[in-house]
Amino acid sequence: MSSVRIAVITESFLPRVNGVTNSVCRVLEQFAARGHEALVIAAKPGPERYAGHEVVSVGGFALPGYRSFVVGMPMARLVGKLREFQPDVVYLASPFSLGSAGATAARKLDIPCVAVFQTDIAGFVKRYGLRGTDKVIWSWLRRIHSQADLTLVPSTATLKALDEHGIPRLALWRRGVDAERFHPRYRDEMLRHEVAPDRETVVGYVGRLAPEKRVELLANLSGLPGVRLLVVGDGPAEGKLREALPTATFTGFLDGHELSRAYASLDVFIHTGADETFCQSVQEAMASGVPVVAPAAGGPLDLVTPGRTGVLYDPDSVSELRAAVMRLAANRELRNEYGANARAEVESRTWDTVSDQLMGHLESVVSSRSRVAAAPEAGMITTTVEANAAAGKLGARKAVAGKLGIGRAAARMAPVESKAAASVAAAGMAPAESKAVAGKAAAASNVGAGNGAAAKPAKDSASPAGLETAA
Repeated sequence: MSSVRIAVITESFLPRVNGVTNSVCRVLEQFAARGHEALVIAAKPGPERYAGHEVVSVGGFALPGYRSFVVGMPMARLVGKLREFQPDVVYLASPFSLGSAGATAARKLDIPCVAVFQTDIAGFVKRYGLRGTDKVIWSWLRRIHSQADLTLVPSTATLKALDEHGIPRLALWRRGVDAERFHPRYRDEMLRHEVAPDRETVVGYVGRLAPEKRVELLANLSGLPGVRLLVVGDGPAEGKLREALPTATFTGFLDGHELSRAYASLDVFIHTGADETFCQSVQEAMASGVPVVAPAAGGPLDLVTPGRTGVLYDPDSVSELRAAVMRLAANRELRNEYGANARAEVESRTWDTVSDQLMGHLESVVSSRSRVAAAPEAGMITTTVEANAAAGKLGARKAVAGKLGIGRAAARMAPVESKAAASVAAAGMAPAESKAVAGKAAAASNVGAGNGAAAKPAKDSASPAGLETAA
């Protein structure tokens, strides 16, 4: 297959490990496997290459309270870098600062551009106590994404939120999971004995220990009969959480086999964050054969099927959270059933599969630009030079669409206009999955669809001393 040149501009990259970095790494690996060439532009420090692709590191700054998420600063040379690389398409990963400059540069150079919305910046800022910033943040995000030919979103709740905030041309694109890396075979009885020496039910959280994840809610599980907690991850809230959970086992940050082992050794996986655009940790737990307890908000609405793979609870209710955990902790047969169903549900969501979908979206954008170039507005081309330039762009974009190699069906995929956001969400799923999501949304009708309502503290929360919610 001929190579397509893709400029990947990402707000976060290695050595920082977070959801954005992990997704970008998997995408870059897929580009390499398919014979495409990428140029990565990210905040420093960073590697010189990844998966065979060149990495250009630029200046950046860490978000307050979140040292592992460094936002790239716009660089004056960005246009020059893109002009030098001559990409066929620009891919913006969770654009905010560097991504904003990337969107402007792509527009200036008339390069097709796809943006991937992944981080709920407005929800994140609220969790750190910065009130009254919603309008400013959404205005900024709207400016960025309006310059993109297409914005890809990872869940139906996120698609709805972006549509309500006036962001145009939306389409659903979920994340893959490595079902070989995250697998029930890594269950480790030695680890389980360390955590639960009296054979208690092991309930675990995996993720960043920070206000935006609402990890203070874990303290409300302290003292549940027959339950021991395993907490995997690090972050600014770790100290207070350790004080509130003196009997829990804290592992710190894990990766590789140790992370696989931790997931598979759980009896129940719990997630507390209510502002997740997708929630990859839920998908990894499911691949590990573990039933899930998660808020009925945001990404988990698409991932967890109540009564089949886990339990969704009102994100504002501590009593529902406790009841959900106790129900599964007390019923081994139900846990085994949900865990097996969870594994079966995600086994086919490989990165190969979702990358086919991504290539289809890229082809759609390039093909759409080709159609525009083929039918310019009257009076726009006034000279022979301009006519030749337009013809050259048209030919090049048709060639790129062919090189992406997804086929005519994918090439006909048009960007989804904001008024059709609800239908594109259903269109992106199999009929059964679409019905399941609709049912979950109806069941959680008293919960804001991951769009700000979940930023309130739990209404019946009895937060332990020293763990007041930052919201």
